[in-house]
Amino acid sequence: MIQVYDTTLRDGTQRTDISLSCNDKIQIARRLDELGVTFIEGGWPGSNPKDAEFFERAAGMHWQNARIVAFGATCAANKKPDEDANIRALIDARTSHCAVVGKSSVLHVREVLRTTRENNLRMIEESVAYLGQQGRAVIYDAEHFFDGYKEDAEYALQTLAAAARGGAETLVLCDTNGGTMPWEVAEIVRAVRARFPEAQLGIHAHNDAECAVANSLIAVQEGCIQVQGTINGYGERCGNANLCSIIPNLELKMGLKALPEGSLARLTELSHYVAEMANLSPDEHLAYVGKAAFAHKGGIHVAAIRRTASSYQHIDPALVGNQMRVVVSELSGRGNLLSKAEEYGLVLDEDADITAVLNELKALEARGFSFEAAEASVLLMLKRQQKDYCAPFELVDFTANVEHRQGRGIFAEATVKVRVNGEIIHTAADGNGPVNALDAALRKALLPFYPSIAHFHLEDYKVRILDGDRGTSSTTRVLIETHNGNKTWSTVGASTNIIEASWRALADSIEYGILMGD
Repeated sequence: MIQVYDTTLRDGTQRTDISLSCNDKIQIARRLDELGVTFIEGGWPGSNPKDAEFFERAAGMHWQNARIVAFGATCAANKKPDEDANIRALIDARTSHCAVVGKSSVLHVREVLRTTRENNLRMIEESVAYLGQQGRAVIYDAEHFFDGYKEDAEYALQTLAAAARGGAETLVLCDTNGGTMPWEVAEIVRAVRARFPEAQLGIHAHNDAECAVANSLIAVQEGCIQVQGTINGYGERCGNANLCSIIPNLELKMGLKALPEGSLARLTELSHYVAEMANLSPDEHLAYVGKAAFAHKGGIHVAAIRRTASSYQHIDPALVGNQMRVVVSELSGRGNLLSKAEEYGLVLDEDADITAVLNELKALEARGFSFEAAEASVLLMLKRQQKDYCAPFELVDFTANVEHRQGRGIFAEATVKVRVNGEIIHTAADGNGPVNALDAALRKALLPFYPSIAHFHLEDYKVRILDGDRGTSSTTRVLIETHNGNKTWSTVGASTNIIEASWRALADSIEYGILMGD
């Protein structure tokens, strides 16, 4: 069993745009515990009141799988452990395990600590031993170990020996600057294993050379039994080793257990949850857990996966709680459209002209439309090809005016004329802008016929200028996301006229919502 050591709550929060409240950290810790990680590093209790509060609250909670870890450093160069406030804070955190970071690099001993090699060895051994005497199991993080080994291999190994003499449970080799290559990690871990054949070894990798996951996996291959990392790879600079990639690689590629049985399928949900708690958009392109991880866009690819899913997928996405997705674009083939129709339960007529829809889609994308994130617009195009399809409404005309009136400021008004069941409905409405006014006028016209429209809420309205070098004559793409309380759908429009682009996306949104029902 590989020990998964999560440091999202400590190292992960050192990413430049992340700040978690104490309550956020507690909630994330609960999810990590439910996933089944071995250790959760809650923070550095001696560094700030928030982390001290976290450990106070965590001490009174029940943890079903994970052990909470308090993180700190060895005692100061001029102190004994029992005199050091940082060591005292670790004890006061009341965790079963403490992680203690110490220097492995001669450069850091000389220039950062400003002490001697011998004193650094004393600091490591005495700090680990003192915490052990206080009833704490110690995980020793050998900071800058790989850089230190390359500077002076013998001294770096001596620092590990000092931690081992102090009674450290695990010796963790840290690629703190993130610049070590996988073959170097393999060679150095092999050397450490030869020097300490009985020791439990761990790996802590950073991603500055985009090698953190690879370095972690190769370290396990060479004998490390603990892997430290963060959810989504959050962390200082370029981030830490991404546990959302490491865990499935360990289990699915290397045949090693890292989580309790059945927990791997919760990984995607956890990845998105942590992103939301950190107030970051989930990275769609993350391996295993990203929305695009099993998305298929090219027509040849989709044609193949319709026959055999494994033809363009390295695992079944359900194993990590993700799902396959077919994307429609100008690169699509017939299979993309058929797959999309099947996904949404749309039964196409045998004589439906899929090729005509495909050609229209490609022509529209050439004009600036993008259907990857506007699947409702694609489904409407397919529906409109069916012989018996009758649109719930037909646009006759619309106007949109924006004026500046003295004493009132900017004023927007729109009129809409639509045909419903052969009847012409003509309405007007004002709004805080022309698109808002058009939306209000259209809803006003259609609501008596389709009461469900009252539950349609515009969730998002995105505008993108596609060819800014053309100034105010540029093509504008509008993407609208709508929600009815149960479902969410997206539609698109594009034009050199932003009002026309908005109308197209807006009208498609209303039409699709009516067809979809509740």
